Amino acid sequence: MTRKLFGTDGVRGTANTYPMTAEMALRIGAAAGRYFRNDGSNEHRVVIGKDTRLSGYMFENALTAGLTSTGMNVFLLGPVPTPAVGLLTTSLRADMGIMVSASHNPHHDNGIKFFGPDGFKLSDEAEAEIERLTEEGTEPAQANNIGRAKRIDDGRFRYGERIKGTFPAGMRLDGLKVVVDCANGAAYRIAPEVLWELGADVVPVGVTPNGTNINDNCGSTSPRTAAEAIVTHGADVGICLDGDADRVMILDENGRVADGDQIMALMAGRWADAGRLAHGTLVATVMSNLGLERYLEGRGLHLQRTKVGDRHVVEAMRAGGFNLGGEQSGHIVMTDYATTGDGLLAGLQFLAAMVETGKRASELCHVFETVPQMLKNVRYSDGKDPLSDQKVRKVIAESEGLLSGKGRLLIRRSGTEPLIRVMAECEDDGLLAQVVEGIVAEVQAAAG
Repeated sequence: MTRKLFGTDGVRGTANTYPMTAEMALRIGAAAGRYFRNDGSNEHRVVIGKDTRLSGYMFENALTAGLTSTGMNVFLLGPVPTPAVGLLTTSLRADMGIMVSASHNPHHDNGIKFFGPDGFKLSDEAEAEIERLTEEGTEPAQANNIGRAKRIDDGRFRYGERIKGTFPAGMRLDGLKVVVDCANGAAYRIAPEVLWELGADVVPVGVTPNGTNINDNCGSTSPRTAAEAIVTHGADVGICLDGDADRVMILDENGRVADGDQIMALMAGRWADAGRLAHGTLVATVMSNLGLERYLEGRGLHLQRTKVGDRHVVEAMRAGGFNLGGEQSGHIVMTDYATTGDGLLAGLQFLAAMVETGKRASELCHVFETVPQMLKNVRYSDGKDPLSDQKVRKVIAESEGLLSGKGRLLIRRSGTEPLIRVMAECEDDGLLAQVVEGIVAEVQAAAG
């Protein structure tokens, strides 16, 4: 079936606008309850976490109502990072986990992400079936079989202990001053706590959520605030998380940003040297820079590309038996430790590299020279299909010819917003601008 609700990463949209309404959340929760409570027993469990958006209260309650109406028992974690939901789904022996978050999006958006009992995000097939059940309608449980809801007050502490357990035994962060920007999001308490407990001198940023300031001029999508804090406090390194803490950007002691590609390159090289990079392969998406691919080839390693979205990265990792992957945007997936992208985990692994090597962040942040890359987005209206326009298709074909042997071109629809993303890479800056701007102009015209 054609999916209408689920996008690249669950259901997402503007709060109180279809499909992100309380009514739809209740229906989705009831459908998910039907999907997982397939034997009619009252032993089925679901854990629900959320970030700090104001609308999170509404969706948490609506989902709980839908789930309990079908006989599911609900554990409420409150504000926790997305990877904590994956972890606690398995440790609490739950049938599924739900994270209420729109990740790096502004506060007025929200989303619903699903995890299976193994802690990994649900497959396309499972999401399609839940969507079908949402359309079909609910089947409420008998009155004496309605589920219960219980709040788990120590969820973030359980996650924190697990994260500290991934840090090398006996290693401490004494002497390191670390700026951690939590984007006024889900990790606003646990990230500074974990770093302080490991011995770091912590400078917290973005730790005063008010429901509407998540990702607002802070976090991985806006690292300037953290960069200024690094310079002001003379910090050694910065860790910038996004709203649900499954992404990270690392900043060196000068405030320069290293994106997910640079972090993955560092980890792939270190793991390869230690003989622990499974099959000598890193998994990344089509958005990762050509420079990363060239770096890996120079090390005798392989880059396997996937569609955009960390769930596609994880699916490829599981299918191929790989243990390291991620996205340029900062999702770093290390399946030796976690089932999904984990910004704090990746940040700790970077700090471990600093301690082990004795090198400054600037010496570790910039592993390869990036090929110049330009990305522009074009918004389009519902019902429009700019990529089917003949003029758009013609200019794309011409641009591919111009870049042949010199770079690469990627045109795609966003899975979370009505955007056409136009990305190209080329070492000739003039040709790069010519190609991207030419395509954007035609897409804009077709989009009206």
